[in-house]
Amino acid sequence: MKIRISWPAGHLTATLDETPTSTALAAALPLSASAHTWGEEVYFDTGVSVAVEPGAQQVVEPGTVAFWTEGDALALPYGPTPISRGGESRLASPCNVLGSFDGDPRLLATVRDGDPIRVERA
Repeated sequence: MKIRISWPAGHLTATLDETPTSTALAAALPLSASAHTWGEEVYFDTGVSVAVEPGAQQVVEPGTVAFWTEGDALALPYGPTPISRGGESRLASPCNVLGSFDGDPRLLATVRDGDPIRVERA
C-alpha cells in the first residue's frame, strides 16, 4: 500500500508492507494531525491503537515509516534523535516497522513543530 504524507512545505509518499498495524492505519485514512519534532524525527498522533508487533525495532534506517505504539503515533525518522548514538536513528522505544519512504526522507526537515500533517492513500 502506498500513502502520501503532506505538510505545508512539501510531501512524500511511502510504501507500506502488509502488517496488522498498516492495516489498522489504512482503515483510519485519511487522517490529519499536528506535527511534533524530536531531533531529526517527525511524529504525530493517528488515533489508531495497536499492540507492539514481533520484530518491533528501536534503531531503524532513516526514512523508515514506524508506528510508536506508546503514543498511537507515526514516527518518521530522517536522522539522529536526541537519544541516538552516533548517526543512527534511534526511536523513543521499539516501534512497529511499516515500510519506508519512496523519496528522500530528508524532506521531513521542512516540517515544523505544530505544522498540520495529512496522511492519505497515494
